[in-house]
Amino acid sequence: MAQIINEQDIINAICLSQAYQNIRPEDVLVELTYEDDAGFGAEVEVNGQIEVLNTAAMIGALRVWIKDVLHGDPFSTGIELVLDDEEGIIAKLS
Repeated sequence: MAQIINEQDIINAICLSQAYQNIRPEDVLVELTYEDDAGFGAEVEVNGQIEVLNTAAMIGALRVWIKDVLHGDPFSTGIELVLDDEEGIIAKLS
């Protein structure tokens, strides 16, 4: 059975990945998005500056989370972003 990363932990993963750019995770605001044409994304606000992350950037942030929080191999883990009717945006790990 695949492990699930919930929406809040995806947001936490994006905040954690910002820490590698000398930004405190608690200073980051994240809104996850999904559009039929563009797919998954996130709007990240730091100090009034907004950056839009695409699906690949979100996957990269999740790889940081897998390495640092789950203590797994970030590159051998399959990651699939899913729009769930009840849970919102989740990531399935395999």
